[in-house]
Amino acid sequence: MREIQALQADHSDFKSFHHTTIVRRDLRADDVAIDVKYCGICHSDIAQVEGIDDVFKHPIVPGHEITGIVSAIGSEVKDFKVGDRVGVGCFIDSCGKCKYCLAGQEQFCEKGYVSVFNTPDYDGKVTEGGYSQSLVVKDHFVLHIPDALSLAEAAPLLCAGITTYNPLVRYHIGKGSKVAIIGLGGLGHIAVQFANKLGAEVTVLGHSDSKRAEAAQFGATSYEILRKDEDFDRLAGQFDFILNTAAIKLNLDNYLKLLTVNGTFCFVGLTMEEQQFNLFSIFNKQGTITVSNVGGIPMTQDMLNFAAAHDVKPQIEMVGIDDVPTAYQRIIDSDVHYRFVIDMETLK
Repeated sequence: MREIQALQADHSDFKSFHHTTIVRRDLRADDVAIDVKYCGICHSDIAQVEGIDDVFKHPIVPGHEITGIVSAIGSEVKDFKVGDRVGVGCFIDSCGKCKYCLAGQEQFCEKGYVSVFNTPDYDGKVTEGGYSQSLVVKDHFVLHIPDALSLAEAAPLLCAGITTYNPLVRYHIGKGSKVAIIGLGGLGHIAVQFANKLGAEVTVLGHSDSKRAEAAQFGATSYEILRKDEDFDRLAGQFDFILNTAAIKLNLDNYLKLLTVNGTFCFVGLTMEEQQFNLFSIFNKQGTITVSNVGGIPMTQDMLNFAAAHDVKPQIEMVGIDDVPTAYQRIIDSDVHYRFVIDMETLK
């Protein structure tokens, strides 16, 4: 067992973050030990910290967008060696035997996958995430980071990247597709890049003119501001696929009128508020409303390889470990362009 430094939150107040010591397990035969170099900050990290007092009732070491360098490997590990550039995303174990695991969709494991932080591992110990100096992970759940991606830029791809890549690939977005992305934030700016590099014609649907130029830089061919019913009427029937990256309640009937016949509206921005719509908003075009989860390990590796080959890179702002409470509040205040990444060398 090895003691390491980590950043832990004890309460939902972000000021409760403090340096602490945690223990990582000894290497098993199929384990990879990783020195953590960077860890992205995701809104779901914030949501779990906010739930400490009411839901979880225990301290949390967050972090699930992790990149680093392999420092040791177990005796049976074949695909990694010391010094490799690697990443770890949302989960670190699954049963490996059910039909979903065998199909490379570990996120739907029938036994229940083990999240990289704040869930009971199969041995009952609550997992602790990437706001830490090192990690020990079963080799199947470790990802190769291609050389064309910096470790810092790769970190947000391990959640935001796969969250947006999965539905675009699953719904066969490519040349000839007309895609609309709702929101140009942490998810949206990556979604625009992926959709563009897959060959689609991409429109960003925003609520102000402030991000028009940036949308074009990321690969959008059009930027539309939607405020009034007439704005939606003007774009009716234009899009094969609409990806909603905004975690807000929408006037869904207005957005559904934008779909073509057999078009798809997909949620990846999630909110606890109910989303309501009238069936007749999609009846006359046989539309589909769906939601997308993260992808499994094989698709996540494919996503990283695609991002490296096509120059898809999150726009990041680097922060130190002691800046995390401020970064959390800035995310809540929508004051980040577009993803925070923690330099883990600052954790001493």
